[in-house]
Amino acid sequence: MSSLSTCRPLRWSSCSAAPAAPPSSRPSRTGAFPRSRGRRRSSRPRALSVRAEAGVLKEDVVIVGAGIAGLATSVSLHRLGVKSLVLEQAESLRTGGTSLTLFKNGWRVLDAIGVGSDLRSQFLEIQGMVVKSEDGRELRSFRFKDEDDSQEVRAVERRILLETFADQLPPEAIRFSSKLAKIGRSENGETLLELVDGTRLSAKIVIGCDGVRSPVAKWMGFSEPKYVGYCAFRGLGSYPDGQPYGPRVSYVYGKGLRAGYVPVSPTKVYWFVCFNSPSPGPKITDPSILKNQSQELVRNWPSELLNIIDRTPDDTIIRTPLVDRWLWPVVSPSASSGSVVLVGDAWHPMTPNLGQGACCALEDAVVLAKKLADAINSGNGSVEGALKSYESERWPRIFPLTIRANLVGSLLQWENPVVCSVRNNVVIPKLIRIGPMLEHTNFACERL
Repeated sequence: MSSLSTCRPLRWSSCSAAPAAPPSSRPSRTGAFPRSRGRRRSSRPRALSVRAEAGVLKEDVVIVGAGIAGLATSVSLHRLGVKSLVLEQAESLRTGGTSLTLFKNGWRVLDAIGVGSDLRSQFLEIQGMVVKSEDGRELRSFRFKDEDDSQEVRAVERRILLETFADQLPPEAIRFSSKLAKIGRSENGETLLELVDGTRLSAKIVIGCDGVRSPVAKWMGFSEPKYVGYCAFRGLGSYPDGQPYGPRVSYVYGKGLRAGYVPVSPTKVYWFVCFNSPSPGPKITDPSILKNQSQELVRNWPSELLNIIDRTPDDTIIRTPLVDRWLWPVVSPSASSGSVVLVGDAWHPMTPNLGQGACCALEDAVVLAKKLADAINSGNGSVEGALKSYESERWPRIFPLTIRANLVGSLLQWENPVVCSVRNNVVIPKLIRIGPMLEHTNFACERL
């Protein structure tokens, strides 16, 4: 195979993203996977050993990004006998952040991948939901099982989910300190990747799982996700001696402001505060400022919110401008270009108002893995055809959910007092039917 300097790329561009960790061809000791209960693993992942030809590393499948979408895709492929290399720009798994809510469709995928039982043992099953106004008045409450006996809802710590996925992979499957700098195509149709440390790879298949600000999506012609007009504070309250809250989601709705909390485990409670803002605002990294700002927003609201925020370690508090991208037919680029394809937020970022961002990324992972494995393992299947089939199957589900999540968020972020009164006294208690609201969580998925 020719080196990058001698092959003539058909398409080549630089990738700009968040600042990378210091370049290195090997993961440092800080890149070690934390030990999981009852399992042994090596003290740190080994650098991938691949024979180089003319300075270019040859790979069959490369996944860009070791987040939820990237690791779920890699594990799914691994289960089906297809090896992949995951490139992660950070020095280790990015286990910061808080938690995410998974409905039954997410758990169907986790069961298919083979990690559902392990995760269930660590997190509480949420029984129902209660909605209150900012003065503490209850507007609506219900139990999930009363609406759908098969429903399953749990909040899962992002850190534990990523570590669980990583535990399923060979230690050499994830390469850290590997930020993408350039992407292009060679004359033979393979995709060329250059990292900021100078490493060059040629891949037959590239799967972009590099998040909301995906450089791979940008290279494929996708626009930047659109800011939806509100931001969210999130955190994970800690109760070492046991948290006092029942297993239900609690929401509080105000005017241009809403908040909520849900128990994650016997000792942790996830919370959020969404507030309207005309612009995303400056990036704030000082956790004490983030905590003070979130507390000020709900200062006169039910006291349990302030208590949970106060019990939150600084390193778990984040502030995020919320964005989405509507995948209009004909207008939007395809999810695949040749043998390059997008998964999860890289393709379809959506607001968290339906709790489906992570669930849809998990669905993407197993659908894509099955189609790719069938094409690769059969020996006569078309990879590009498999990628187009993945898009054809996923788009009719993703596009309506993205729009629906956006509209629900707009309803909940209303500021007009009269409109908010109608919402609280008519729409929520009398018009909304919970069963149909959760129909989108139906998803059939067989074990890989």
